[in-house]
Amino acid sequence: MTTKKIKPPPETYYKALEELQAIDFALLELQLYLDTHPTDEKAQEQFKEWSEERAEIASKFESKYGPLQHYGRDRVDNPTEWSMSPWPWEV
Repeated sequence: MTTKKIKPPPETYYKALEELQAIDFALLELQLYLDTHPTDEKAQEQFKEWSEERAEIASKFESKYGPLQHYGRDRVDNPTEWSMSPWPWEV
C-alpha cells in the first residue's frame, strides 16, 4: 500500500484560512447578537458587509487552494477536485 505524500501548503494558505476563520467568528457573534437585537440596523449592516467580504475571500481562496466545503456547496468546476486539496488533518 502506498501512502499519499502531500506537500504542505504555502504560508499564504494558512494566512487566508486564518482570515476566513476570524470573519466566521465575527459573523457568528453578530448572528447571535442579532437574535436578541433584531432591530439594530448598524449590526444588520455590519453583518451584511462581513458576509459579502467573507464570500469574496472564500471565492479567492477556493480558486487558489480548492474548496472549503463540499456536499454541493463548493465552487469547483469538477466535483472530483475537492479531494486534491489538503485534508483538514494534513494542514
